[in-house]
Amino acid sequence: MNHYEKGRHMPDIGTLQKLAQELGVPVAFFFSDSDSSAELACLIEKLSETKKQALIEQIRQELDKIDQS
Repeated sequence: MNHYEKGRHMPDIGTLQKLAQELGVPVAFFFSDSDSSAELACLIEKLSETKKQALIEQIRQELDKIDQS
């Protein structure tokens, strides 16, 4: 584990999946650039697929509004 923490080695996807399961977080958590991105990944993972799709659409609409400004 120490080698992973110090960046000497990168765990394979199987190891990441096991770690994520043990910690109760999605694999995406490990690749988050900020605390807020990590929190979003955890919250989104708890949503149903239908609610995830609705959230994606809502975010797209918000971004379209920004692009049109």
